[in-house]
Amino acid sequence: MKMINVNTHKRQEFVDITREIEEIVVSSGVKDGACLIYVPHTTAGVMINENADPDVIYDVDGFFKDMVPQSLHFKHREGNSDAHIKSGLIGTSLMVPISGGGLALGTWQGIYFAEFDGPRHRNVYITILKGIDND
Repeated sequence: MKMINVNTHKRQEFVDITREIEEIVVSSGVKDGACLIYVPHTTAGVMINENADPDVIYDVDGFFKDMVPQSLHFKHREGNSDAHIKSGLIGTSLMVPISGGGLALGTWQGIYFAEFDGPRHRNVYITILKGIDND
């Protein structure tokens, strides 16, 4: 297992971590298999979305702020219930196929760390699973 450190600078922020994960996949030497990406935090998550046009992530960010505002009255007194809800909606793990020694992402896809209770220092765990040889 490898780990990526992510430092966030805002309460809610989406950080493109595709390049760091791709480097781990390539250095593993695995040609075909899967990459498990896991975020061990209850107020953050990980998602795949378009990374060609920054307006997409801008819109996603705005949607989550509008959909679950921090100002709602929640029972949880830490003041971050909105972050817990957003993390649950996004999810904390992804499985991405590895093909030909790299991530099998679509042309416009990227992997984003989703911060909902920052700024913070966060971790993302990466596990590479080797596929079954078909020889």
